Amino acid sequence: MKIALIGAGGKMGVRLSQNLKGSRFNVAHVEVSDAGRDRLKAEVGVECVDTDAALEDARAVILAVPDTAIRKVAQGIIDKLAPGTMLIALDAAAPFAGHFPERKDVTYFVTHPCHPPIFNDETQLPAKRDYFGGIAAKQAIVNALMQGPEEDYAIGEEIAKTIFQPILRSHRVSVEQMALLEPGLSETVCATLLVVMKEAMDEVVRQGVDPVAARDFLLGHMNILGAVVMEEVDGVFSDACNKAITNGKKRLMRDDWIGVFKPDEIRESIRQIT
Repeated sequence: MKIALIGAGGKMGVRLSQNLKGSRFNVAHVEVSDAGRDRLKAEVGVECVDTDAALEDARAVILAVPDTAIRKVAQGIIDKLAPGTMLIALDAAAPFAGHFPERKDVTYFVTHPCHPPIFNDETQLPAKRDYFGGIAAKQAIVNALMQGPEEDYAIGEEIAKTIFQPILRSHRVSVEQMALLEPGLSETVCATLLVVMKEAMDEVVRQGVDPVAARDFLLGHMNILGAVVMEEVDGVFSDACNKAITNGKKRLMRDDWIGVFKPDEIRESIRQIT
């Protein structure tokens, strides 16, 4: 099965190219920049072809390009795709925002990695230090068949499992649900609160706490508190901790913070991203 990989020389494109190498897929790599082509040659050992040659007889086309470029790239190739071709996006933002062109006889598939979980069973290098995934640590993925025949889901999932391997679990969701997961859950909430935690750590350091002690204290508590909250262990917080949470949540969080998951807010967040 032939796959055209657009943006093959970028950071994500190289990751995907490495995992596709040696698979059952015949991959045609497309990269517009000289630096990207050189990187692909040096790190993966493959040459690029022009777009038309890559798209010819391709069963699937992966868009490994930034969210802001999806509309332009998709519109530039859509008329060159044979009926039944699968167009794959690596993030829900652009498809959710309507940046895929109208083409009823083309399948649209969206996939995204969950990244290796904090709580895992990796004990050996390099898996233990593979925080992004797609190298050695197992990770889950989420997939959505946005349009196209039901039987195409299995094809898209196989490609997704290949480019993001090794795989822990594969979840099927809708594009709308994927948008709730990202940017909603993972970036608007999780990334924001993690940045706040780092700023809080910096503040206690500013007030005189040793930086190494502060970091050890925060990361250790993130580990055990996270294990309790996520029910990784059978445990409960102390009365003092529960009181601190009650007081802290009123101080740190707006009463209506859960509104970030309202459809209008998700759409506005994605509009800004794309």
